Amino acid sequence: MDDTRANRSGLDEALFSLLPEGLSTIDAARGRTRLATLMTLRWMAVGGQTLAVLIVYFGFDFNLPLGLCLTVIAASAWLNVFLSFASPAPRLLEGWEALFQHGFDVVQLALLITLTGGLSNPFLLFLIAPVTVAASSLRARDTTIVAAIAIVAAGVMPFIALDLPWRPGDDLTLPPLFEWGHFAALCIGIVFFALSALRINEDEARLVQALDAASVVMAREQRLSALGAMSAMTAHELGTPLATIHLVSRELLAMLPEDSPHREDASLLAEQAERCRVILRKLGEAREASDIVHAQMPLSALVEEAAAPHKGLGVNVRVTYEAGEGGEEKVPVIRRSPEILHALGAFIENAVSFADTEVRVVASWTANQYTVTIRDDGPGFAPEVMPKLGEPYVSQRSEAHLGGGDMGLGFFIAKTLIERSGGRIATRNRAAPRRGALVQAIWPRSALNTLETETNPLGIVP
Repeated sequence: MDDTRANRSGLDEALFSLLPEGLSTIDAARGRTRLATLMTLRWMAVGGQTLAVLIVYFGFDFNLPLGLCLTVIAASAWLNVFLSFASPAPRLLEGWEALFQHGFDVVQLALLITLTGGLSNPFLLFLIAPVTVAASSLRARDTTIVAAIAIVAAGVMPFIALDLPWRPGDDLTLPPLFEWGHFAALCIGIVFFALSALRINEDEARLVQALDAASVVMAREQRLSALGAMSAMTAHELGTPLATIHLVSRELLAMLPEDSPHREDASLLAEQAERCRVILRKLGEAREASDIVHAQMPLSALVEEAAAPHKGLGVNVRVTYEAGEGGEEKVPVIRRSPEILHALGAFIENAVSFADTEVRVVASWTANQYTVTIRDDGPGFAPEVMPKLGEPYVSQRSEAHLGGGDMGLGFFIAKTLIERSGGRIATRNRAAPRRGALVQAIWPRSALNTLETETNPLGIVP
């Protein structure tokens, strides 16, 4: 049992500590774009540009440099053809390769717009598209380079651009102020969409990483639970032959005379057999249920099991139980859910790390719901942290506890596990004059009374 608690304590620490080190992998993973994706987007651009040029030239009879325009478009097509032969198998691009291809797409489109009016061309805003695509996959540094290329290319257009294609004989001259207004709008659009795409992509990466970490932690918890069930089954199976060995050794000991040279060996055999029986009995007591999926336990026992690894660590962890309005006097029995057990342990571990002297865990029940309340006497949640609770971010709860460890991603994972079990999380700071944070896990009774515990709640095969 002590080993099980130690392992579970390690899992709880992993929930709040393994993620911050892994945050650097978010930025490391960026820039790895699928080559096939970029090639598909480029073929779409080639088709759209070709169609637009042909419609303007033949449909509207506008005067534009058709040969030069088709040459610029063909450059994109030939790049795709080259890449198709150079990399026939699907693969991810390295960072520099993705940066080069996104930069090429920006320059190609800028050249086409320069040949067709520059800042006077209403299709100028299409330069935002390749920058946004780059921001959705590249690192922030590489995205900045692509955005800078687009802005510089647009900035030189007034000095080198050809006239805007128009009907022969009609004079269409836009004032310079109008063109620079287009340029300003383009710059604002590039910055806005690039930053938006970067932020969305970063949030998505954090979310994916947090869920992956939750999958790892829960897989370890499932293996730990399975190990306990296997040990109980092994203890049961070994009980009968070991009892026979113990009985025979006792009979041999009784039959041997006091001066027999084999009496000491028979006595040692009997003692060791008895010792094995004690060990197997402890294994059986540690995990009586052989099926972790359908194991049931009182709500009080589940909370005690979640809190046990965090007792005796310098902070008093006190667990109490109480029946609320309409709740029965006897502690209700619920399904033993590993994800609930682990999430509660993570919340308690976090409270212990920030508490000054005491953490109180209250398990209560009413006619309609179960509630587990965890409150500490620490500094409480910082005002800037409160709006972010439940999001996969990285931050400390309070400046007073900068050494306490990152909590945002761990809190998100624990909250996700509770919600997957049908519950919800409520958080707040305790009302003055009391100090500390308060976290409540709340379930409708139907959620835990009929909870179909999955062997793999996150859908990951261990």
